[in-house]
Amino acid sequence: MRGIVGERPGRGLLVVVSGPSGVGKGTVVQQAMSGRSAAARRLRRSVSATTRPRRTGEREGRDYFFRSREEFNRLVAAGGLLEYATYLDHEYGTPGDWVDRELDAGYDIVLEIEVQGAMQVRERRPEAVLIYMLPPSWRALRQRLKLRRREAEEIQRRRLEVAREEIKFVPNYDYVIINDRVPRAARLLLAILDAERARVGRAGLGSVRGDHGD
Repeated sequence: MRGIVGERPGRGLLVVVSGPSGVGKGTVVQQAMSGRSAAARRLRRSVSATTRPRRTGEREGRDYFFRSREEFNRLVAAGGLLEYATYLDHEYGTPGDWVDRELDAGYDIVLEIEVQGAMQVRERRPEAVLIYMLPPSWRALRQRLKLRRREAEEIQRRRLEVAREEIKFVPNYDYVIINDRVPRAARLLLAILDAERARVGRAGLGSVRGDHGD
């Protein structure tokens, strides 16, 4: 079995990062992955299955797993997806077999998904670590939406309404990260993963707890 060179073997963590559009989830995860710590080297983004057409430059298994609608529906019926949702008339979901292979290899797999998908993961994989990312203020979120997306004010208003509804689910998450500064938020994400890996039950104590001679 392949694994992370130089790291202690063990199953990785399944991590969900949610948050309102514009909060910077992807930027924070990318910053965390670019570090040199053991936690950073273990971190990988999940690859989703989708029914949307492949775009120029996209590769199977790197960007997405491209599937026909019939193939996608078979995955759903067989319970092969940890979560799935419809967006702009196309289906998206997280293949459980791919995630399990990466977890078994020792990688921590992060899913950047919305609340609906996160609750599906919590039901199917209660051991998953759920993190909700918040902006420092609603004013800051409005500014980020304006800078990131040149959309009509009505669309931006709707995104903020969705965010206010989603925030009601925060008590179902394990951690909250305030993304006031990307480097700080990335360090906090990695610290959470280190803390979770050290939990009793995850820490791999089987090799030491039976010997009390020394």
